[in-house]
Amino acid sequence: MNQQGYVATPPYSQPQPGLGGFSTGFGQPTSSPLFGHYGNTNPSSSAPQPALLKTNVPFGSPAPVGSPPPSTHQFNQTSFQNGPSSTAQQLHRFPAPPSSCPPYSHPSQPSYPNSSLSSSTAPLANQLGNMQINNYGPSTATKPPPCMPGPPPTLQGPPPQPQQMALSPGPQIPPPPANNLNSQCSPPSFSPAARQEGIPGSSPLNANLPQQFPSQPSGPGFPPQYGNYGPPIGGAQLSYPGGLPSGPAQLAGPQQKKLHPDSIPSPIQVIENDKTSRDGQVFVTNIRGQVPPLVTTDYVVQDQGNASPRYIRCTAYCFPSSSDMAKQAQIPLAAVIKPFANILPNETPLYVVNHGEAGPIRCNRCKAYMCPFMQFIEGGRRYQCGFCSCVNDVPPFFFQHLDHIGRRIDHYERPELSLGSYEYVATLDYCRNNKQPQPPAYIFMIDVSYNNIKSGLVKLICEELKTVLDRLPREEQEEVSTIRVGFVTYNKVLHFFNVKSNLAQPQMMVVTDVSEVFVPLLDGFLVNFQESRLVINNLLDQIPEMFADTNESETVFAPVIQAGMEALKAAECAGKLFIFHSSLPTAEAPGKLKSRDDRKLVNTEKEKTLFQPQTNIYETLARDCVANGCCVDLFLFPNQYVDVASMGLVTLHTGGTLYKYNNFQVHSDSHQFLNDLRKDIEKKMGFDAIMRVRTSTGFRATDFLGGIYMNNTTDVEMAAVDCDNAVTVEFKHDDKLNEDSGALIQCAVLYTSMSGQRRLRIHNIGLNCSSQLADVYKSSETDALINFFVKSAYKAILTQPLKTVREILVNQTARMLACYRKNCASPSAVSQLILPDAMKVLPVYMNSLLKSCVLAGKPEISTDERAFHRQLVMSMDVAATQLLFYPQLLPIHSMDVNSEVFPTAVRCSEERLSEGGLFLLANGLHLFLWLGVSAAPELIQGIFNVPSFAHVSTDVTRLPEVKNPYSTKLRSIINHLQSKTPYSMKILIVKQREQAEMAFRQLLVEDKSVYGGASYVDFLCCVHKEICQLLN
Repeated sequence: MNQQGYVATPPYSQPQPGLGGFSTGFGQPTSSPLFGHYGNTNPSSSAPQPALLKTNVPFGSPAPVGSPPPSTHQFNQTSFQNGPSSTAQQLHRFPAPPSSCPPYSHPSQPSYPNSSLSSSTAPLANQLGNMQINNYGPSTATKPPPCMPGPPPTLQGPPPQPQQMALSPGPQIPPPPANNLNSQCSPPSFSPAARQEGIPGSSPLNANLPQQFPSQPSGPGFPPQYGNYGPPIGGAQLSYPGGLPSGPAQLAGPQQKKLHPDSIPSPIQVIENDKTSRDGQVFVTNIRGQVPPLVTTDYVVQDQGNASPRYIRCTAYCFPSSSDMAKQAQIPLAAVIKPFANILPNETPLYVVNHGEAGPIRCNRCKAYMCPFMQFIEGGRRYQCGFCSCVNDVPPFFFQHLDHIGRRIDHYERPELSLGSYEYVATLDYCRNNKQPQPPAYIFMIDVSYNNIKSGLVKLICEELKTVLDRLPREEQEEVSTIRVGFVTYNKVLHFFNVKSNLAQPQMMVVTDVSEVFVPLLDGFLVNFQESRLVINNLLDQIPEMFADTNESETVFAPVIQAGMEALKAAECAGKLFIFHSSLPTAEAPGKLKSRDDRKLVNTEKEKTLFQPQTNIYETLARDCVANGCCVDLFLFPNQYVDVASMGLVTLHTGGTLYKYNNFQVHSDSHQFLNDLRKDIEKKMGFDAIMRVRTSTGFRATDFLGGIYMNNTTDVEMAAVDCDNAVTVEFKHDDKLNEDSGALIQCAVLYTSMSGQRRLRIHNIGLNCSSQLADVYKSSETDALINFFVKSAYKAILTQPLKTVREILVNQTARMLACYRKNCASPSAVSQLILPDAMKVLPVYMNSLLKSCVLAGKPEISTDERAFHRQLVMSMDVAATQLLFYPQLLPIHSMDVNSEVFPTAVRCSEERLSEGGLFLLANGLHLFLWLGVSAAPELIQGIFNVPSFAHVSTDVTRLPEVKNPYSTKLRSIINHLQSKTPYSMKILIVKQREQAEMAFRQLLVEDKSVYGGASYVDFLCCVHKEICQLLN
């Protein structure tokens, strides 16, 4: 079966041992197979380990080194001429800044591996110019140009054994003309449309010049500005990857064409196409292996036998039928499971099934729960398990006759027979100590050290708690929440408060022995908020005054968590700790930390230690918290290094959420913090949870990634799981899959509800299986793949060098695409870049991941920021990672204020900005409003209520509520963006050409990063080169 692919043609016109400053074997040498676990350099390994990226399938032997033989096919250009070629010199795409702008320092270290400069380096512009994409239709080309030679002879390791794989015939997509002025081929030709727009030129900068202010495109309102540097100088701009190592870099040559960004796959186009075809539609889940709408599309789910994609998304909805085929394709087989996902108001909530003392019906052999995949036989008296094929007796109370097609006549009356997701009420057998659990409790633990009192933070927290506790979460049928609350303050010692409803005043008890923490009171510590409201409000008024004169600046941290856990344990209930903390815990106590923000370790073998906890106390504490159902949410307010890697560990493993507000100021940051606190307290969630993922025969779950704790290889333990927590599960074959029965997955979560009831939440999904690779590629989902790759990589950096992790990510990207090119695409020139339609934007997301602050490995980025970012991502769902790695960039100046429709997003590149524009950029954690220097005064007046660009203050973090259409529309867009993300995003106003613009530009992920990461165009070129080598 053939699949129409996505084609690009960068024919490399001559053999080149290196590309743009890095060696031919970008990443791991292509001649040696890459093994399934990080850092294994021993080619004799045979057993793949359950780790991140497994790429041990060879793609044929490497091509001979040196010039291609005379018989090498030459690409025939003449049949593709579509207009006269234009070689006129264009304006350079990245003019220098005005002289008032400070130049960015040139990064000394490349962000990607293997950047050694080859002595014979061809200009990167040649390759970029040769790369044309978006050409569909029948092809007449039969001869490829000379492609890349194989690896240089210095590469170690035996060459992989050749594999004979016939390319299947099918529809062909034509390669556009080559565009290399130095080649033997004819000059490039562009379509008339492209000539009208003008393809940006690429007159390269002199590599000896300082790195300039991030690119300011020569679009509307961006005249070339050379500052003190003079105009661009001819020569090769080796912008990939990251910076120029020393070596012969100035290669003179004629002016080259640059690949136009519009001609490479656009994530925005993919998103908009999906919206056009599926927006607002009902997605019915009655078909196995159905690919759902993208996470960026609005849709309504109707459950008819498979779980909603809000609960489970897969990297592929058709699994390869054999393990050999899976190894060949290299596509990770994984599911991103968000068991407590929020659903739309017009979608049906989960039904709760109650079989009384009999409890849920389960297969005797594999223990799978009754679901639509069970087949009833023998007149309804028995059923065959869809997961292990075991035949079980139907309990008498559950018996029902079958209809003429063998289906029970009560099929549609029972959620567990007709729906993909539902809940069971659990019996005492599923409860701790065979006792029904108590309703959970929330304990608020406030750091009252000197800084927090003086900054006004403690007063802010206390004032907010008075009102927010009215909104504690509750079950749908309950009038008031049954969750109890308790209060602790601390610095070097802990203060517990008795807030029993019959007291006139709250009572404080101090625990000074922080090495052996105990709970000084039980009765009166955890109370019902409605009953004790007066005493609690009295306490919240008194706390800021009580500690107003404190001089204590040292704090403890581990004993605080220990105390909260012991309090929940004594009350025999699960619950959550809300800890508000601001400094490194340096007081003498268990869990004491020292500052270790050593950036000299970046890009060394010891860099991984920066992401590991300083002491094993926090790992022990995390295990104890999970065992006692104690979840920890941590709100950090640091002014300096606080060792997030250590302090955040308990939060990560207990299913909690970490928030961080650097240099917190009450007047500017309180809005963001209070929004986060309100969202966090109001979240619907389950407590003391255990998740088990079961599969049908032939494959099994092998790895689990997320904010979880695992005591064994199968049970995923979470002290709590909320509506934003997602666990990514990887699957591996252990036998051949049956194409008729498919691949079935059942996720069961045992948890305590907010009312204290023990329940089981079941999600089922059926996937297709196929022996055709094209079916697997067609059913894959890029957004879910990126979620898997980022979590796998962020887990791997705890034990592997970052360079190794980056190499493996690039290598696996190339191998996935090379396998498609070899086995699914129509026969065509090797030099064509053909991308599967479902993965055509995978390279832009992968490049964004490689440039992320966690993997970039740059000393300019703080260690805490990297650890924080890593921890957040480990619990993210598919929608959150999609937005994080390809932010939304909205042109505000072009919005229609009279329409309810939001402006269409544009690509994340500086080329899309204009001096007269206003752009809103959101990535789920940050929200920037970028103002062009020539923005229309009426727009500035309408939004900021000031007369001009110069009058806008960049210190404001909230937009003024001006009563006019511009302001109303922009604020409604911002509110909509905020409602879609788990975290509240603080608005940062950024003016063009001011220093603060640097942070904004970091999120323009299609451009070269200021820390040295490659641009999308460069990365695509690099991946194509890897694919060429694999195919040779």
